Amino acid sequence: MAQSDRTVDLRTTLLRMRRRGALPVAFGGLFPNSRQFRISELTGTTTNALRGLAVTPGNGLGGKVLTMSRPISVVDYPTSRAISHEYDAAVGAESLRSMLAVPVVVRGRVRGVLYGALRQPLALGDRALNAAMEAVRELEQSLAVQEEAQRLITVAQQPPDADPAMWEEVREAHGDLRALAQQVTDPQLKERILSACGRLARASSGGGAGDTAARPGVELSPREVDVLACVASGATNSAAADRLGLRPETVKSYLRSSMRKLGAHTRLHAVVEARRAGLLP
Repeated sequence: MAQSDRTVDLRTTLLRMRRRGALPVAFGGLFPNSRQFRISELTGTTTNALRGLAVTPGNGLGGKVLTMSRPISVVDYPTSRAISHEYDAAVGAESLRSMLAVPVVVRGRVRGVLYGALRQPLALGDRALNAAMEAVRELEQSLAVQEEAQRLITVAQQPPDADPAMWEEVREAHGDLRALAQQVTDPQLKERILSACGRLARASSGGGAGDTAARPGVELSPREVDVLACVASGATNSAAADRLGLRPETVKSYLRSSMRKLGAHTRLHAVVEARRAGLLP
């Protein structure tokens, strides 16, 4: 997953925390490869005192969240006895008092911490905590989907004879990602899932798993590609309909139109031509 994508995801999540939870300040950071992370994004702050702050497990509110892997809040950060106070100077420079922190957990591993804060020592209610947790869950889903797509793209770029089982995994997961995209209500996340699917298909075209050279110029609708992705995994029309939330007759219609565009005479032929066109892995 590109660093720029991670930054956009993080900024969007912090803004959602502020808007949904009526939190004037939100900040946080993610870390991919270590048990230490730095606060990299701030919104609603008046200084840069928190930017770049390295938080270690056990230290301060964020460090306690890292250790316990659960959300924690304090009514008055500077005087709280529930946390240690290594970061009081930075927090004090921003005049923050009441604060909550939520871990970002992907595949069972804490990947960062996001904070919301007030400048008054007031108890944070359920609205603020629930809003923060909801926003973080959306971030976790986005990170998990994008990282899985990137992993599959890496697999798809391996030599076609490296491991045939890997190609079956790539193709099955590609179909799963496309089906997942139809269930996602966040338009930005949906667009990014479909974009990842496109990268996955293009990465494996032109020589993947025995396919001949890619045949550009064929355009299918997103739903036509969804149906072909299901067909490629061996699904029947009825199974594809259940998976995509469509009627079997609608699946048949999409399949017929895609076959016509691809110049295919059978379902299998349509899948082969779609792979040649770089529409399926």
